Amino acid sequence: MEWIDALLLSQPGAEKDYKAEWQWDRYLVDGRMFAAFCQPGAAHRDYAGRRVLTLKCDPVRAELLRAEFAAILPGFYMDKRNWISVDLDGGVPEDVLRELCGDSYRLVFGKLTKKRQKEILEG
Repeated sequence: MEWIDALLLSQPGAEKDYKAEWQWDRYLVDGRMFAAFCQPGAAHRDYAGRRVLTLKCDPVRAELLRAEFAAILPGFYMDKRNWISVDLDGGVPEDVLRELCGDSYRLVFGKLTKKRQKEILEG
């Protein structure tokens, strides 16, 4: 989804790369991933064939989201407690996706040193 790509790249210091061995488009801030697009193959059961966006998420909120939306799954190939994967064809409302993207960036950015955060924000 083009609007998600643009939103993720609009975050201060955000960069995109492609991890060929995983076939993932990754979004990074200061070398740390805060989002990824992928489409897992048949070997990955619950995720197979889905277009997923994987995002960092507060563990309590992640549980609530999974209870509310069938299209929000534990993070594919990530720590299932701190990451979620959103099936982009599963009907999660755009405003929820926008909020989740922003939250994911903030969680990762917030782990950077204060000095590094300032450098990124001052660009």
